[in-house]
Amino acid sequence: MFKLQNIEFKNILQIDSIELKEHVTTAILGSSGGGKTTFLKLLNNMISADKGTIYYKDKDINNYDPVELRRKVVMLPQDPEIFKGTIRDNFIITEKIADKKHAGDDIYKNILKQVSLPKFLEDKAEDLSGGEKQRLALARVMLLEPEVLLLDEPSSSLDQETEEKIISMVVNYAVKNSRTLIMVTHSPAIAEKYADRIINIESGRIIK
Repeated sequence: MFKLQNIEFKNILQIDSIELKEHVTTAILGSSGGGKTTFLKLLNNMISADKGTIYYKDKDINNYDPVELRRKVVMLPQDPEIFKGTIRDNFIITEKIADKKHAGDDIYKNILKQVSLPKFLEDKAEDLSGGEKQRLALARVMLLEPEVLLLDEPSSSLDQETEEKIISMVVNYAVKNSRTLIMVTHSPAIAEKYADRIINIESGRIIK
């Protein structure tokens, strides 16, 4: 699905060659500052490599329309932005940004159930707890029905139990819906538990 060749980004990341397969859950493991998040951001062109080429489905990602690419390859960041307004507003704004057809309240409610967020669509999004905001962010991603989900490890402000629940929900969603999942973690235990494949990145390089 992805193929990276001769990638360089500043002095942060250098990758000679790697392929990421479709419908596989891949964990990117490594210490802080090693280039893991940079790797994720390159995959949907949030940042562009200084050198080299990244292919998505055999097509250079620079040849995709940016909106189209980020609708197919969606990133759930460490601290996702929650839009001001209601939970419904968050769904609607997400649809507008992605140029996606309006789904409606029934779909929104069903997705909230899937992420175990027992809230009303009229509830204020900014009043949610940290874990609830992560669930809402995941719900917005699910609304987009991406082909690939990029998961940066949930915020360190979350307790370990809540963090693992979020990761478990994302993995279950990917498996159930035959999605490709690429997730960053610093935890070997999480990587071993949830991933089909583990890639180690240290000091900007892939460790075989």
